[in-house]
Amino acid sequence: MDKDTGWEKYADIIHLPHHVSPARPRMTLEERGAQFSPFAALTGYEGAVRETARLTEQRTELSEQAKAELDSVLSFALERGCAVCVTCFIQDEKKQGGRYESLSGRIRRADRHRGVIIMEDGSAVPLEDVCRLELL
Repeated sequence: MDKDTGWEKYADIIHLPHHVSPARPRMTLEERGAQFSPFAALTGYEGAVRETARLTEQRTELSEQAKAELDSVLSFALERGCAVCVTCFIQDEKKQGGRYESLSGRIRRADRHRGVIIMEDGSAVPLEDVCRLELL
């Protein structure tokens, strides 16, 4: 029993014309290449890893003295119309903790009933989230 090696076992068909389907158009090279693109078995895994690795900070609680100092600076800035830099804590929507952000400008008013500082640009900063208030 003799085994054919290599192309010799196809000798009877090797000279026939290439088959072309009348029902399906020929694939482009891009379409053929897409068949061999990497398969992402864990869809969303990379995003979950990035989210877990994203760092957040914990909110620091202010002492009563620090709150009194903030109130004093706020009153002074309102009376004099001074520009201020407000640093406040913004809670993260997806995980525990958050980040600190600063914004600068003039305070239009402080609504102590609603517990917010209204800036001249219309942004509202919750008083409970303010951790630093500096005069500019």
